[in-house]
Amino acid sequence: MSRWWHRAFLEERPSISLSLFRVAVAWTVGAHVIPSFFQMEDNYLSTAFKTKNVWFFPASLLRLVEASPDGVVWTFVLLFHGALATFTLGLWTRRSCLLVTFACYYFYALNPYHIGTLSFDILLVTLFLMCLTPYPGDFLSLDSVRRGDRQAWKRLRPVFLQRLLQLQLAWTFWYTALSKVTGGGNWLTGNPYYSLMRYPSIGVVRDFPLREWLGQHPGLCYGLGLVLLVFEFTVPFLWFIPKTRVVGVSLGITFQFMLWITLHVPTIFVFLFPPMMLLFIRPERLVGWMEARREACAVQGHGIVLYDGRCGFCLASVRRLEVLDLFGWVALRDFHAEPYLRRLHPELTPERCHSEMVVIEPDGRLSGGFTAFRRLCLRLPLLWWLAPPVYLPGAGWIGTRVYRWVARRRSLLHQHPVCETNQCAISGSVSSSAGDSAGSSKT
Repeated sequence: MSRWWHRAFLEERPSISLSLFRVAVAWTVGAHVIPSFFQMEDNYLSTAFKTKNVWFFPASLLRLVEASPDGVVWTFVLLFHGALATFTLGLWTRRSCLLVTFACYYFYALNPYHIGTLSFDILLVTLFLMCLTPYPGDFLSLDSVRRGDRQAWKRLRPVFLQRLLQLQLAWTFWYTALSKVTGGGNWLTGNPYYSLMRYPSIGVVRDFPLREWLGQHPGLCYGLGLVLLVFEFTVPFLWFIPKTRVVGVSLGITFQFMLWITLHVPTIFVFLFPPMMLLFIRPERLVGWMEARREACAVQGHGIVLYDGRCGFCLASVRRLEVLDLFGWVALRDFHAEPYLRRLHPELTPERCHSEMVVIEPDGRLSGGFTAFRRLCLRLPLLWWLAPPVYLPGAGWIGTRVYRWVARRRSLLHQHPVCETNQCAISGSVSSSAGDSAGSSKT
């Protein structure tokens, strides 16, 4: 039993899947809650018509929340947006997740009329599970960049949280199937699917091409209802069996998109359930794919980034650059350790390497400073989102001046023992002398 428990919940696997899932959770929460803020007077402020979910919250808590003045409500709105932004970016991931969850529970207790659905209950459970561990901030997060964690994408963590999320999804499917055979509108004794096809256009069913035709064939609708029922009972088992996992995940994702095409379903069905199904795929496969991409980059040729290894600010910057270099495209080199810079590129000088970061691309293209940063935004997938703003008209003029300002003052901008001794300035003079000597001896 202990061996089974360890394998099911404590076995260590890469946490990359949970980090990617964090983005899906944040997107789903925003899509579910933010629209309810568009009509604050009708939904949450003192002028709103409010309902109380006495089945979910104790009466004392509901009375406390009901007494909230409008200023407190607006404070929670600001808190929610700030925490959601930091949670999405993976900054202080666990604390921001706790704040998002707390704000969601507050709005749910304040007035569940617009967000109080079964899908929102499922979303709250997911948020609660995400608060249990810091694993969702291991990768694709500002936390990993801030820590300079170069191995975040393949860091091993207990599979406990991922397993709980898998069980939550499986139970959601089983619960939905059970409700179809135990509650009102029994899908075995009745034909609810046929009734849905004949429901008015303003109802839950979309006007998809086959709707009218299906509404004329009750027998076919009954058969489709039985197929749907069997599917919801059996597909979770396919997810847990290694040999049928890929097929089960593919069928599950297709099913969710078919629901979205035919029914007006909540956002959770499209934004959250498909990524949750991908949690059944072993994260080692994703890590293996990334390692294969890194090997391919090594074969095709690395780009070279030259930096000042005697500058603490520069050292911290390149450590963060390594975290952002998802596929290992960059080869980092301290220009002080390169005795003959012109062998790397004929235009290189120690003075230039000391004053700015320099990038040499595999095709020999040389760029420095802000221009080098823009080139990295095109080359590194985790910086692609920055490429549009840094290539806007005028961005080069502004960015170059900001880069030069920071570069000249980098010894004052970073708490590092090397910076405290102002080695950046000292190394500049030493490098210049060394470069002149090397140039004289070469001549």
